[in-house]
Amino acid sequence: MTTNELQDLHVCLEAAQEYRSAAEDALERRLRTRRIDEDQRAAHGLAWIATSVAALEATLDWARAGDGSNPVDAMVARLTFAETVGQLSGGLPMGQNELFRPADLGIAGLGHTLARDCAPLLERDLAPIRAELVAALVEDRWPSENCRDPEFDSIRDQFRRFTNAEIVPHAQAWHLSNELIPDDTVRKMADLGTFGVCIPEEFGGLGLGKLVMCLITEELSRGWIGAGSLGTRSEIAGELIVLGGTDDQKAHWLPRIAGGEILPCAVFTEPDVGSDLGSLQTRARQDSDGAWVVTGAKTWTTHASRSDLMTLLARTRPDSSGYEGLSMLLVPKPRGTADRPFPGDGMTGSEIEVLGYRGMREYALQFDGMRAPADALLGGVEGQGFKQLMRTFEGARIQTAARAVGVARRALELGLDYAVNRKQFGKSIVHFPRVSDKLAASLCDFIAARELSYAAARARDSGKRCDIEAGMAKLLGARAAWSNADASLQIHGGNGYALEYEISRVLCDARVLNIFEGAAEIQAQVIARGILKARKLQ
Repeated sequence: MTTNELQDLHVCLEAAQEYRSAAEDALERRLRTRRIDEDQRAAHGLAWIATSVAALEATLDWARAGDGSNPVDAMVARLTFAETVGQLSGGLPMGQNELFRPADLGIAGLGHTLARDCAPLLERDLAPIRAELVAALVEDRWPSENCRDPEFDSIRDQFRRFTNAEIVPHAQAWHLSNELIPDDTVRKMADLGTFGVCIPEEFGGLGLGKLVMCLITEELSRGWIGAGSLGTRSEIAGELIVLGGTDDQKAHWLPRIAGGEILPCAVFTEPDVGSDLGSLQTRARQDSDGAWVVTGAKTWTTHASRSDLMTLLARTRPDSSGYEGLSMLLVPKPRGTADRPFPGDGMTGSEIEVLGYRGMREYALQFDGMRAPADALLGGVEGQGFKQLMRTFEGARIQTAARAVGVARRALELGLDYAVNRKQFGKSIVHFPRVSDKLAASLCDFIAARELSYAAARARDSGKRCDIEAGMAKLLGARAAWSNADASLQIHGGNGYALEYEISRVLCDARVLNIFEGAAEIQAQVIARGILKARKLQ
């Protein structure tokens, strides 16, 4: 981008940042007389404002980092700023049928001020830029994706080649037949280091950070969200053990997880308990020989049958209410087969059939006296399970944001390919403005979500607490994945509704991203609370 173009965007960013600060002030005033749960629209609106401005900051940082040789970057940045500022000043989508407007926070006048300050950007007809941008995509000229580190770029390229060769050609068939990701593919992923990205080298991992984890997850998820998600459980289990495990637990489990010998699953959610983990009822007690005995029910446990290790959150202190009585257990289990999905004593399960997000399968589990060894207690301490899990939320949400980015890109790729090859009225439909506009918007949303996820990962790698940044990345990424998939299916027309077309799967996969690892509404609540808390600490 030229110096003048960057300066124009910087002026708009400063106006958006001032608008964000004013919105924070307005919410603080409103909450002097009411609880945040009673004013969720305003609070969540602030979260979306803050997320949108953070996306602008990340996008401008990305544009500045380029050497100016790729004209596509400038077009993406300008369109992203124009659309985002337009939404901030007029109507910001929090859901398919929910627009947050400045008046909802009592700052309608500030919305007008923002629009006035950014008038040169908002009042320009951007149709020519959108058309030029899509023409570049048709010629396979994409925005820059340099990670500012040659090693990281090499890792991305390696996983892109793997995904194109081993995942993309098979994902649709695996999805339609509801197959598990084949063991041979899992072994190849393990050989690339997929399951030990953030595990220290001394325990057999790669010893790399969250940014590399994002790159790998993004590429695998571009092929199929199931492939990108396979590493999530290893990421969670590895971080739990690295941060909270005993020396013996680290030495025993981490090398096996990093090498793919052990496939973990996360066993947290219960049938009547979603985000309110303090209400968990599954019990674990020690018997006379010190072994832990687990009773209760869990649900939405991904990859439960083929896994070898459960990171299980249970109540070990039944007299303690809320989070205080919860402990994290490392529970080994025998790997299931097609004939006997749950061969272990004291444990049964039933599959939950789902629209998408296949390849690992979802299960409802029942525990009736399942035994775990005496040293299963993570860190050897009781009552710390929730705190131990909370320390992994940032990484898990950043990883989920990366999954969403991969899905968003694949949706765009499929829409672009179809639009180029589909002929109507004597020409490719990519030349019709309403089609090319969807592709241009999808590209901008993909880049903004990608750069916000990278920003969160860099913050985490710096050692900074980044629960707000992680939540923002997940919030925006999930919206981009869904909107891109929906737009791509619309470009496909009736064919997009046919199971034989890959976009039908991508749409189903994209939808779950707004639900797991904290639903969009929960993310917005966490972000709003975090912003208000941070302001009080300053």
